[in-house]
Amino acid sequence: MAADRRLLPLFLLSAAALAGVASAAGPFLSDGVFQVSAGSTGRSLLQAKKDCPVNFEFQNYTIITSKCKGPKFPASQCCAALKEFACPFYMYLNDESNSCASTMFSYINLFGKYPPGLFSSECKEGKLGLSCADVPQRDISTADGRQHAQSSLLAWITVLSVLVALLFH
Repeated sequence: MAADRRLLPLFLLSAAALAGVASAAGPFLSDGVFQVSAGSTGRSLLQAKKDCPVNFEFQNYTIITSKCKGPKFPASQCCAALKEFACPFYMYLNDESNSCASTMFSYINLFGKYPPGLFSSECKEGKLGLSCADVPQRDISTADGRQHAQSSLLAWITVLSVLVALLFH
């Protein structure tokens, strides 16, 4: 388990590049999405991926946006910020059967307005990807709890708005 935690595969870096944005992945950031394994038809990019179990819409991206700023986007600061944000989710980001990597990078690009390929071109540590060994653990269950609270609040506001509209219509 400790060995798995150490690297954030390059897969996320490749998936993000595919999505037209920066990229990264789990304990390693891996480029495995482009590799054809024995017995594979090579069509994995065209096959449907399951939904990501993490709701990246409500994550706190200030970890990245406060440290990785243009116009120069210093690699050391941007990559450290990426790892700090992404490493707690490495088990989901390294799972090639879901859409977590591309979803995460879509939101990183949306909130940070980063140039395409910034993280995939700048953040490299080795052939296995980025290491999460030196990244302090964050409690991601707290972030998930906030997501559910925000979603519930939004649902209640919507319901109340509809009721008010019906009453005054």
